[in-house]
Amino acid sequence: MSDFSDSALTCNDFLGGKVRIWQPKDGYRAGVDPVLLAASVPARPKQRVLELGCGAGQVLLCLGARVPDLDLTGVELQSNYAQLARRNGTENQIDLAVVQGDLAGLPEDLRQRQFDHVLANPPYYSRGAHSSSPDAGRATALGEQTPLADWIGVAAKRLAPQGMLHMIQRIDRLPEMLIACEGRLGSIEVLPLAARVGRAPDLLILRARKSGRAAFRLHAPLILHKGARHEVDGDSYQPCIAAILRKGEALEWPGSR
Repeated sequence: MSDFSDSALTCNDFLGGKVRIWQPKDGYRAGVDPVLLAASVPARPKQRVLELGCGAGQVLLCLGARVPDLDLTGVELQSNYAQLARRNGTENQIDLAVVQGDLAGLPEDLRQRQFDHVLANPPYYSRGAHSSSPDAGRATALGEQTPLADWIGVAAKRLAPQGMLHMIQRIDRLPEMLIACEGRLGSIEVLPLAARVGRAPDLLILRARKSGRAAFRLHAPLILHKGARHEVDGDSYQPCIAAILRKGEALEWPGSR
């Protein structure tokens, strides 16, 4: 798969311009979801972070812009996106190691490492659950090739004791996620994400800990927008969400422990 030409890319600001990401005009394009995922991770300087399926590097670079001096590693199946992630790391002056390969068959040196945090934004749709995009990159990003349980299994193996997994996913896939965590990860917390008050949440962020023993926690939904409906031009994010998206602030989990 050939690298993207500059004419096939756009350069977009994230975190109010703290991070600038080159991404394809017609392929998978990052929106709010990876920024919220990055903001949800309570990483500290010097910690080791692995993202499974890093795409063009949006999650890792947003996290690296908020928390300095992290050891950041991404795994990306598609070679052109892996190269784009390397470019984005260089241009944002954030050290980012990107391994091109399948998460189900990680290189030996990566399989020998353990991480304090593993992040993932897996494809939202299981195989055959939606119409595939004609763009190969977008189809791979949105349509599952590797089962969701395998993402969680690989994450659990790569986590150091007491290390944490953070994963964003569609709400209807929560049962699969919980089953996959059984016997692998504990201290599970689920934060649903709802567009507005009174709307059912579409997405969730799952937090789980290697060797965790705390009771399961289902939090009240995090509401993204003000008001019950969209009534004015422009965005209508809640102040806490705007601070995450525009200023790079952390997402505060309810009753964080």
